[in-house]
Amino acid sequence: MIDLYTAATPNGYKVSIVLEEMGLDYNVHHLDLMGGEQKKPEFLALNPNGRIPAIVDRDNDDLVIFESGAIMIYLAEKTGMLMPADVKGRMDVMQWLMFQMSGVGPMQGQAHVFFRYFPEKIQPVIDRYQNETKRLYTVLDTQLKDKDYLAGAGRGEYSIADIANWSWVRSYEWAGVEIDDLPNLRAWVDRIAARPAAEKGVNTPPSAGGEKTAQAGKKMIVT
Repeated sequence: MIDLYTAATPNGYKVSIVLEEMGLDYNVHHLDLMGGEQKKPEFLALNPNGRIPAIVDRDNDDLVIFESGAIMIYLAEKTGMLMPADVKGRMDVMQWLMFQMSGVGPMQGQAHVFFRYFPEKIQPVIDRYQNETKRLYTVLDTQLKDKDYLAGAGRGEYSIADIANWSWVRSYEWAGVEIDDLPNLRAWVDRIAARPAAEKGVNTPPSAGGEKTAQAGKKMIVT
C-alpha cells in the first residue's frame, strides 16, 4: 500500500495517473494548499521543501519519496511498467521526463501565474513565459510527428514521460497558449485524455475549484 500526499495540481496529477496506470493500491491524503497544510510540521517531516506530492511506500519499509519526477521513476522501477528496461529506451524516457521537469513545468507555471493570478498585468513578462511555453510545445509537437508517444522506437511507447508532460500541457488554455496549430500535440493531448487512468488521475483528488482546463471543465490549482 502507498500513501499519496497530494492536491489537485499538475504535479500531483502526475503521480495519481501513474498509480492508476499501474493498478497499485494507494491511500490519498488530500492537502489543502490554500490552507497551508503542506507547510505544517507533519508534512515537512516527509518533504522538507513543503511541496506536494510525496509518497510513503508501506511495502518498502515506509520509504518516503518526494518530488514528482523521483516518485514516477521509483514507481516505474518498482513495477517494471511505463519505463523500458534497456538503457537506450530508459534514457529516451528520462530525457523527455527531464524536459518536463526543467522546461514545461517551470515555464508554463510562470505563464499561469503572470497571465492569471498576478495582480499587475506586466505584458512583457506574460509574453516571455507564454512564448517560451509555446516554444516548448513546438518541440513536443515535432517529437510527436508520426509518433503516438514521446519516447521509444516506431510510434513510441506510452511512458512516465508522456504522463509528466501531459499533466501540464492539458492546461494550455489556462496559460493563455493555444495548440490548434500543433496538430501532433493536439492529437496526443486527446489520446492520453481518453485513457481511463488519466481521466481518473486528474480527478484524484478532485479539485475544490480553480481555473478551467482544456479537459471539459475540469478544475485545478496550479503548483
